[in-house]
Amino acid sequence: MRTSRSLIFTFLGLISFFGIDRANAQGCVAIRHFSSCVGNTLENNLLGPGDIQIGSNYRYFKSFRHFRGTHEEPDRVSNETEVINHSHSWDFFLTYGISERWYASITIPTVINTRSSLYEHGRDERNTTFSRGLADIRAGVGYWLFDLEKHQNGNVALGLGVKLPTGSYNASDIFYNVGPEGGPEVRPVDQSIQPGDGGFGITLDFQFYQKIAERFFAYGGGFYLINPREVNGTRTFRETLSPILQNEAIMAVPDQFSVRAGVSHSLGNTISASLGARYEGVPVKDLIGGNDGFRRPGNVLSIDPGIAFMKGNFSLNLNVPFAVRRERPQSVTDLQTEQATGEPRMGDAAFADYLINVGVSYRFTNNKVKVNPELMNEFNN
Repeated sequence: MRTSRSLIFTFLGLISFFGIDRANAQGCVAIRHFSSCVGNTLENNLLGPGDIQIGSNYRYFKSFRHFRGTHEEPDRVSNETEVINHSHSWDFFLTYGISERWYASITIPTVINTRSSLYEHGRDERNTTFSRGLADIRAGVGYWLFDLEKHQNGNVALGLGVKLPTGSYNASDIFYNVGPEGGPEVRPVDQSIQPGDGGFGITLDFQFYQKIAERFFAYGGGFYLINPREVNGTRTFRETLSPILQNEAIMAVPDQFSVRAGVSHSLGNTISASLGARYEGVPVKDLIGGNDGFRRPGNVLSIDPGIAFMKGNFSLNLNVPFAVRRERPQSVTDLQTEQATGEPRMGDAAFADYLINVGVSYRFTNNKVKVNPELMNEFNN
């Protein structure tokens, strides 16, 4: 029991970027950075009554590889016509232990994004647009299905949350060579770098861990963001590029999803490592509401290695998932255009090769959790 409890907590300290919480979908496929509402780690969610966990997570990616379907278009890079997004995001979160099995969390995200392209600036010269600020705040609750003391080698948690439209969904910047008489014009930036999506959302998530051998645990989970709002009223100006893009003139408010699983191995009392896979993205159609407006549906399958340090109530984590399969499927507006014109139509999307995720957190505890002190002493050493 002593070894088991120590391994559980060491394992949990590993995954501040556990995939159920973080949909860091790569590049232009995901509209923006997003994470779930009910805590940013499994370890954060194992709190006693009155315990508080605070922390921050940082993410960075550069998207530039263009895909149609699963086919990469390498000529975009060689011809220097690729669209390049640089995305920086910071989540600041607080998780509170309501009881030994119930917990609540709030996440306040901020972003800084840049987007460099030719086609948005008259196609003759490359220019950059910029966005920053508060993104969409999330809040929610979660519940462990089994008693944590009686089920130390495995458990399952379910979560329910809301996403608030606090981030700007019509952030603007200067676009060159596209205004009157070929001059500059202020327009909304691309959907992929908007801080928010303009809709109230609902998140459903789950997570689990299970001991599979001495010093080894399996983990997994996922979440789905339901965005009932169909469009947010922000103009894309895509119809000015071609008349057939009229269906994409207004930005959609699409759903997002993430699923992840893997194996964690304890390397000692303070260091752990993991290797997993995750699948995430933006679906072609929403679960609730219509599907009009512009979206870039897509999905990414990634291999996700990670390493973590945990000492006492402090944890530090690093994950660098890298993509092994990227897909930009045909969207609803692609299909509508194809049916109207009789010509095949499939838009493209840019993806990143990898993501960099770094997290840090600290737990304030009142020691109300019914844990054998020997177990916590072993864990804290």
